[in-house]
Amino acid sequence: MTHPIIESLRGGLVVSCQAYPGEPLRHPETMAQMAQAAVLGGAVGIRCQGLADIAAIKGQVGVPVIGIWKDGHEGVFITPTLRHARCCMTAGADIIALDATRRPRPDGLTYAQNVEALHSEGALVMADCGSFEDARMAVDAGSDIISTTLSGYTGEREKTTGPDIELLERMVATFPHTPVICEGRIHTPQDLKLVMDKGAWCAVVGTAITHPTTITSWFAQQCK
Repeated sequence: MTHPIIESLRGGLVVSCQAYPGEPLRHPETMAQMAQAAVLGGAVGIRCQGLADIAAIKGQVGVPVIGIWKDGHEGVFITPTLRHARCCMTAGADIIALDATRRPRPDGLTYAQNVEALHSEGALVMADCGSFEDARMAVDAGSDIISTTLSGYTGEREKTTGPDIELLERMVATFPHTPVICEGRIHTPQDLKLVMDKGAWCAVVGTAITHPTTITSWFAQQCK
C-alpha cells in the first residue's frame, strides 16, 4: 500500500524552489514565498534545498515537502550522508531525497544503509538516480520513490535536451510497484504532459518555473 504522502503526489506537479549561492533570490523567506505561489498555481508538492529553506517552506505550505541538502560540487553532494538526511528530516521534510548513484559516499555508508537507517526513523526516501543501474540498486535498497533526477549528470547517460524519456520508460516498465518521478530538463508544459503520458507518478519542475535568471536568458537569446 502506497504511503498517503506519496499517494498525494500521484498525477501532479512538484515544483522545485531553489536558488544558487550568490543569487538575489537565495533567502529562505523568498523561497517560501515562491513555494506558496507555486501551490496557488496547482503544485501538489515542493522540493527545496537547505535546512533553512526546508523549515521556512514547511511552515507556509500544506503540501508535502521533499527536502535535500546540497553539500559540495562534485561526486555525491545531494544529501550525501546520513547526517545530512537526518537534518533534513528534523527541519521538517516529509520526504528525504538522496543521491542514489553507485558512487562512494563521503561517510563511507552505502546507499542501502542510509535507506535502512532512515526507514527505521520513520522517513520516506526518494532516490535521485543517474542511470537504470542506479534505479535497480535504489529499488533493491527499498527506496519509496525513484527518480530520473541525475540522468545526464553522472557520466553514465548522455545529457538529453529535454527529460530523459528513455530512462523514464525503462524505469516505469521494470519497477511497476515503485513510484517513478521524472525530474530534470522539463522546460515546457508539453514536456510535462509527455512524461506523464509515459507513466511518471509525478514530475518535478524547477528551472522553468522558479529560476527567473535562466528563464530570462531563454527569452533574451531570441533578441540576438
